[in-house]
This record gives sequence, C-alpha cells and structure tokens, in this order.
Amino acid sequence: MNQNVNDNEERKLREFLKSNLPRADVEPRRDLWPAMLRRMDVHEQRAVPWFDWALLGLAAACLAFVPRIIPMLLYHL
Repeated sequence: MNQNVNDNEERKLREFLKSNLPRADVEPRRDLWPAMLRRMDVHEQRAVPWFDWALLGLAAACLAFVPRIIPMLLYHL
C-alpha cells in the first residue's frame, strides 16, 4: 500500500514538473555571451574601496609581527 501511494505521488509530481517547467534541452532565445562580456567590462572599472586596502594592510602587519598565526590561518582555509 505504501509503495503504491509513493508511486502515485511520484507520477503526479512528474506530470506537474513536465507541465510547469521548460524543457532542459531548449536553446536560449539569444546569445548570452555578449551580455556577459558587457557585465564583466562594467565590473572591471570599479575602484577598490579604501577599507579593503586597510584590511589588507592590517592582515599583512599581523602576519609580519605575529608569524605564529600563519599555521592557524592555514588551518582555517
């Protein structure tokens, strides 16, 4: 009985998914690569905020003055 219910639910789920989701083998309506290149060009022109440089400097200073934390940092990577 339980297997029969599961089969019935699975059949209903398959029918629902087939009717409501697009097919996976459908080609995109347009070429997406030019749009991706435009987005990448826009992101390349952003400047790095000053606090990112401050954090990088702080991390470098910590590594220079307290080299014992290097294994700890490597462990957490």
